Amino acid sequence: MTIQNKLDTLHRLRAESEQGGGEERVKQQHEKGKLTARERLDLLLDPGSFVELDRFVTHRSTDFGLAEKKFLGDGVVTGYGRIDGRLVYVFSQDFTVFGGSLAEAHAEKICKVMDLAVQNGAPLVGISDSGGARIQEGVVSLGGYADIFLRNTQASGVVPQISAVLGPCAGGAVYSPAITDFVFMVRGISYMFVTGPNVVKTVTREEVTPEELGGADVHASVSGVAQFAHDSEMECLAEIRKLLSFVPSNNVDSPPVTPTDDPADRMDEELLTLVPDNPNKPYDMHEVIRRVVDGGGLLEVHRDFAANIIVGFARLGGHPVGVIANQPAVLAGVLDIKASGKGARFIRFCDAFNIPLLTFEDVPGFLPGVDQEHGGIIKQGAKLLYAYAEATVPKLTVITRKAYGGAYDVMSSRHIRGDFNVGWPTAEIAVMGPKGAAEILFKRDLAAAKDREKKLDELVNDYREKFANPYLAAARGFLDDVIDPRETRPRLISALQSLLTKRQVQPPKKHGNIPL
Repeated sequence: MTIQNKLDTLHRLRAESEQGGGEERVKQQHEKGKLTARERLDLLLDPGSFVELDRFVTHRSTDFGLAEKKFLGDGVVTGYGRIDGRLVYVFSQDFTVFGGSLAEAHAEKICKVMDLAVQNGAPLVGISDSGGARIQEGVVSLGGYADIFLRNTQASGVVPQISAVLGPCAGGAVYSPAITDFVFMVRGISYMFVTGPNVVKTVTREEVTPEELGGADVHASVSGVAQFAHDSEMECLAEIRKLLSFVPSNNVDSPPVTPTDDPADRMDEELLTLVPDNPNKPYDMHEVIRRVVDGGGLLEVHRDFAANIIVGFARLGGHPVGVIANQPAVLAGVLDIKASGKGARFIRFCDAFNIPLLTFEDVPGFLPGVDQEHGGIIKQGAKLLYAYAEATVPKLTVITRKAYGGAYDVMSSRHIRGDFNVGWPTAEIAVMGPKGAAEILFKRDLAAAKDREKKLDELVNDYREKFANPYLAAARGFLDDVIDPRETRPRLISALQSLLTKRQVQPPKKHGNIPL
């Protein structure tokens, strides 16, 4: 056989590997409104940058007629490419081959790129579109899932891991995305559940559609499993590219700095009027954030889940920061079970990957109620406290209005190693709100008063004058300064620049025991 014959064979096999399950199955994929595995990688990666690995791998099974059914690649496309010029490892399950089902060879391909991502310090993006474990291979396919789960766990906090669920993801398959840092889903085509609608109906008699049980909006707003839900695959993949622009390639590198035209010394007059004079009146913390960060840009994470706390990525003077902010426009910005878990997870990601934390605080406390107490608000709130206290990245905090009770301590206070803590003149730092405090402190005086309400108003005003301000905290050094709201941006950028060389060593230990 001549070299030309051998080259012809190579080109034929390459072309065959790129056909997936064949023209008819590709057509069926498109009719479902879904892209193919390779089309997704073309959108995700820089043009022409994808290098495929293991394109000639096939399964080694012979049972149930599998010996006669072999497809090059075995249902998953793996390799590496570039996003904005930076190295990224990828895998993309191919639903046109065995329904994207995971088997021994399929899992080995995924494990290889996971190992390469860790060894070379590069992010891993996995695209899931699979019917689950390949039943014909039995326990071998289950072992393949476990091999992936182990690598997800070992890679956690070492390289960023992103999951795009762009099809079904059921049974054991859901636990790989759940371990990763961020989960993206698309309305109408993405489904995640441990047990599907048919099993649910059999066991509990509940009738539910796949979308109602585990669709994108359910996981983005109710369960909190997904951080992002989008209307199209193109939008989803573009957002993954945007997310990666904020994070370093691994836990040793610094986050990528991006030049900005937004002046570091920019003052904003609108910040003077955003916080209402009435302390009980809500306002949108998004507006505060946008007027402080570079270009008003915020990539919000978990936008539709626990909206009483805002988390997301922004830049200050070109440097990426992780923003955590109470949202007075939703439940008065109170901390509850869901908000605490949401904030804690985001903080721990940022700390793992050297991304400074910027906290905007306006919190009346933790949400009271039987459901909250029985649901574990103590343990859940402790997660947020633990995450802030554990973090060693630069931590900047701005108290815009309320900072009451234990929530003041939890929200990156000086006491848990906050590096730069300032308050606006509107800040109220106290054990509780003035009215509640007055009713407790002056209970007898109020009971004896002829006009209780008038007396209460006087006492509330006295308490507010004495305690509900930032100056007592500043006098103790708990606040580094009380600042003019207009100078928030320049003060934060100055502080961040001074903290970029921060070094903080933790006590030697295997790992802490976060209250899960």
